[in-house]
Amino acid sequence: MNQLGLPFALNAKMLWRNFDGDKNQQIIEFLTNLFNQPSASVVYVYGEKSSGKTHLLQGCAFEALERSLGVVYLDFAQEMPDGILNGLEDNDWVCIDNVDCLDEGQQQELFDLYNRATHTSVKLILSGPVLPGELTLLKDLKTRLSLATIFCLESLDDKIKKDIIQQQMNDRNLKIERKIYDYLFKYYSRDLSDLLDAIDQLDEASLQQKNKITIPLIKQVLEV
Repeated sequence: MNQLGLPFALNAKMLWRNFDGDKNQQIIEFLTNLFNQPSASVVYVYGEKSSGKTHLLQGCAFEALERSLGVVYLDFAQEMPDGILNGLEDNDWVCIDNVDCLDEGQQQELFDLYNRATHTSVKLILSGPVLPGELTLLKDLKTRLSLATIFCLESLDDKIKKDIIQQQMNDRNLKIERKIYDYLFKYYSRDLSDLLDAIDQLDEASLQQKNKITIPLIKQVLEV
């Protein structure tokens, strides 16, 4: 598989097949169809925190890798080296997460990448918290992003979030009482990423202590 070196590893749990939300499946279908199109395309997705933007983009990267395509995924919520966007149009897919975190130099790089990409077959997918016109970015870049195919991710309610966590527990052959989730949602966080990280910590601690995940364990490990 042709993969550009990434500054960090992808999360193997973030696959399209476990991406929830009925409306969100329309986005998956659209992106899947792009794999069969030879021309360049730009897609911008937005949504509130924990709506699944990173999951969608990393899932896209995994899908490209499974098809032995050239792909790069970059999350600008993390520190990135200068010039990292240069030459990325040579890939089949470029997934850029959290464009709202780009500094001015990176914004210019993205603007240039967008212009170069139109002369290639690369698929460029980007994410942000709001519509392109509402971002605090260079005016010309906002104009370019506004021309993309734009999707708003469906917000997940607490029931869906619990179902997502439960499915991951099922994949590990683990059972957790629903009251555990209720406690986490009430006293720890309602953010899905935070909750999944917490479950990973609790799972590891329960294995070390050879006990099941309980509320006393939550208090001990997460200090809530």
